Amino acid sequence: MQRSLLLSKIHRCTLTGSHLDYVGSISIDKTLLDAAGILPYEQVQVVNIANGERFITYAIAAPENSGVVELNGAAARLGIKGDCLIIMTYAQFSPEELKTYHPTVVLVDGENRLVEVRRYDDLQLLQLM
Repeated sequence: MQRSLLLSKIHRCTLTGSHLDYVGSISIDKTLLDAAGILPYEQVQVVNIANGERFITYAIAAPENSGVVELNGAAARLGIKGDCLIIMTYAQFSPEELKTYHPTVVLVDGENRLVEVRRYDDLQLLQLM
C-alpha cells in the first residue's frame, strides 16, 4: 500500500504579485524551489492564510534570490499582494520508504528570503503513526 504524505513546503511566504493574463501557475523564487526540492512544473497545493483559499497548480521558477512569489492565470484571483501563503508538495511512499521519510520545511522572512530548511526525522514521524 502507498500512502500520500507531505514531501515539502515553503511556509508562510508572502505573495508579491499576480498576473491574470498569464497562462497559469505560481512563480516561485528558484532559491526557494531548490531548498524545498520542488521541480519546475511540479504540482503544488497552495494555501492562502489570508483568505482561506486552497488550490492546486504547478510551480515555475522565478529568478534566484528575487523573492518573487506570484500567482498567474486564473489563480491570480485567489490572492492579493501581501497575502501569506503555504506552498506544499506531496508524494506517495511505501511502508519501507516511510522508515527513512523526512519532509522538508522551508522557512522564509517577510521578503521571501531563505531563513532555514528543516527536515523532520523519521522518529518524529513514527511516533505519530
